[in-house]
Amino acid sequence: MQANKFRGLLIGGGVLLVIVIWIVTSYNGLVNKEEKMKKQWSEVQNTYQRRLDLIPNLVNVVKGQADFEKSTLEQIANARAKALSGSSNTELTADNYNNQEQAQNELAGAANRMIIMIENYPVLKGTAAFSGLQTQLEGTERRVRVARKDFNGAVADYNKSVRGFPGSIIAKLFGFKVKEGFSAEAGADKAVEIKFN
Repeated sequence: MQANKFRGLLIGGGVLLVIVIWIVTSYNGLVNKEEKMKKQWSEVQNTYQRRLDLIPNLVNVVKGQADFEKSTLEQIANARAKALSGSSNTELTADNYNNQEQAQNELAGAANRMIIMIENYPVLKGTAAFSGLQTQLEGTERRVRVARKDFNGAVADYNKSVRGFPGSIIAKLFGFKVKEGFSAEAGADKAVEIKFN
């Protein structure tokens, strides 16, 4: 009788140990995926900051080399100020990064309009400083796309763990919630129209 009781305690203890190990590894897996998602968001922030840092240099080169349309430079300054003010809130919420994405898209649009308009100024096109900054800005735009893609991948991986069974049990138990990634804005599939007035 004692042997059966001991065997029952041993089996019960083994099952309990397996459950505890499963909970710990599931929890740690969710924490790791959440941290990866935060790291990827930091990378998005980093590329946004790079864009914010390059645009004033580009504008200064343009100012120095051409009698440029004042309204275009004002649009860029306003878009940069808006994007800069939106980058101070780093909490990972859908509203925060959607607002920041919108401000960054306005800034990128204004910078791209300026680059297209500048191509009418041969002196500026030939300026090495302008060419270098334009190349840097184009590279930054690629980095923004890659960083957003990587962030969306991290969000998707995290969400699969939070929503999938049996991980969803641990996620609900410890308060892990589904996160939202970047999505294309309505009309993003259409080219930006540039008008020369």
